[in-house]
Amino acid sequence: MTPSMKLVILDCDGVLIDSEVISAQMLIEQLACRGVEVDLAYVARHFLGRSYPTVMQIIRKDFQLDLSADFEEEYRNRLLAAFEDRLSIMPGVEDFLENLALPVAVATSSSPRRVEMSLRRVGLWERLGPVTYTASLVAHGKPAPDLFLHVAREMQTAPEDCIVVEDSLPGLQAGLAAGMQVWHFVGGSHMKPAFPDVPRDLTPHHRFASFAEVFPSFPALRKQI
Repeated sequence: MTPSMKLVILDCDGVLIDSEVISAQMLIEQLACRGVEVDLAYVARHFLGRSYPTVMQIIRKDFQLDLSADFEEEYRNRLLAAFEDRLSIMPGVEDFLENLALPVAVATSSSPRRVEMSLRRVGLWERLGPVTYTASLVAHGKPAPDLFLHVAREMQTAPEDCIVVEDSLPGLQAGLAAGMQVWHFVGGSHMKPAFPDVPRDLTPHHRFASFAEVFPSFPALRKQI
């Protein structure tokens, strides 16, 4: 194992679980009920990887609309109901976690309630719950590096020894700002129709479309039998 690979930090939505298209559809529908028309491309460009309070700030700025607390409650309840019916684990994740030789943590912009429900739904909470960290723990969520640096401190690992696996542009920006190795996962269903181009200054260290690709590309990450 090389000194630069000591901890893997995984985003949740769009990396561990194929949830982003569901989230986007629910938000588009809820906003339409308030007279705000946006499409999947807009959501991918402005909302993907950001916390709910940040999304609300963007809506306030772009549409001069303050959404009441009941909007958040209705959106979250509808989203969690949709997750119960449609949420799935990302292909290859279970094998990856089972055979990974490094410790792992989760760093997500989701709320504590949402991430716990999501990971329970796909059978990952018992494994990952104790090492799951949300943006509610830091002053600034992604694209700021705060959450990733917080996780590194909690896991007693130097930032430069961490691998961050992210799908969103704010996640890539946060990982690079934290001084970590950043891997861009592009295998989620949300990546195909409307994902924005990755700016040159956010070029990741590695890009992959399936967790089945990781061990053949980086055999040192696999547990030795």
